[in-house]
Amino acid sequence: MKTDIAVVGGGLIGLATAYAVATSVPELTVTVLEAEAGLAKHQSGRNSGVIHSGVYYTPGSLKAQLCREGARRLVEFCEIHGIAFDPCGKVIVATREEELAPLNAIAERGEANGLSGLRLLDQNGLTEIEPHVSGLAALSVPEAGVVDFTGVAQKLAELIAELGHDVLTEFRVSRIESTTDGFRISADTGRTVEAAYLINCAGLQSDRIARLAGQEPPVQIIPFRGEYYVMPKERDHLVKHLVYPVPDPRFPFLGIHFTRRIDGSVEVGPNAVLALGRHHYRGEGKPSWRDMREMLGSPALWRLGAKYWRTGGSEAIRSRSKKLYAAAARELIPEVTATDLIRGGSGIRAQAVARDGSLADDFVIVESDTSVHVLNAPSPAATACLTIGDRIASRLLAKRR
Repeated sequence: MKTDIAVVGGGLIGLATAYAVATSVPELTVTVLEAEAGLAKHQSGRNSGVIHSGVYYTPGSLKAQLCREGARRLVEFCEIHGIAFDPCGKVIVATREEELAPLNAIAERGEANGLSGLRLLDQNGLTEIEPHVSGLAALSVPEAGVVDFTGVAQKLAELIAELGHDVLTEFRVSRIESTTDGFRISADTGRTVEAAYLINCAGLQSDRIARLAGQEPPVQIIPFRGEYYVMPKERDHLVKHLVYPVPDPRFPFLGIHFTRRIDGSVEVGPNAVLALGRHHYRGEGKPSWRDMREMLGSPALWRLGAKYWRTGGSEAIRSRSKKLYAAAARELIPEVTATDLIRGGSGIRAQAVARDGSLADDFVIVESDTSVHVLNAPSPAATACLTIGDRIASRLLAKRR
């Protein structure tokens, strides 16, 4: 099979990029190569489903711009195609005195980023909109919401197919060879695709795909598992919006929070614990000896552990104890008990770690004359997938001129 552009990865970023190519240059053929039997089976379909507002990001930064524009386009896309979303809003809650200044700084960033309706609340103001949430102060962010991201991915795939392009599933890339005309990409089943250009949006496998294509990635993917609990239906009344803590600026994780999902259920989490494999989900999948060997042989992981071993140890212990997990949740909603937590799903974050052990919290993209490799697309990547897809596609298409 031959195509002009092969996109490896059938998650939101890969599909949005393929859609951008298909709509901007109709004469080109584009083919999406997805390893699993279905689409959005990993990060894209296993996150909290939150439409981020851009309140956290440095004004003028790429992440702020992508999030603001991406959220607008995502909502518009859902409205056009009948995909469920709920602009329910969120509150960011300071539970300690030392969190008050960072909360004010978040409010200032949100205003600078053009968010509307932001309100700093005292305890009484918080109680008015979230009667069961406890905090010293809070920031109300009305522009946040939730969406069915799997539905977004499926619709993008449908649109790509309607435009005459291919989305191939169960195509697990095992080999990439350079040819005089571009690349020959082989699957472990023996199928091959020849492409003039390659876009790598493989998420959890992005660093490996880059190596197969002859690139040396500056980061290594280290898998962190986020585990969720679900509240019983009779306890859903405890949460009216999305309820978040003030994030720890040292980490790209937002901390255990409460999410009112698109189906009305309330999810608690996630935590962030080192996974024993890139597909080692809680209650499903198995540890990967290959992944563990790579991690244990990586200086990046050891340097990361040397910096944050206390935090990592605490996360690992809490992962094994519903009582400790409930204690973390009670910092926001004191009424929550361990019996209110029903095991839910889990996701794996493809955390890019630099050689010095630092956590990459910005986009990491490596390019050649005929390829683009997206090695880190951090939150708000799902929210901004359409805008990010446009940017990646434009970088690739510029190489043809």
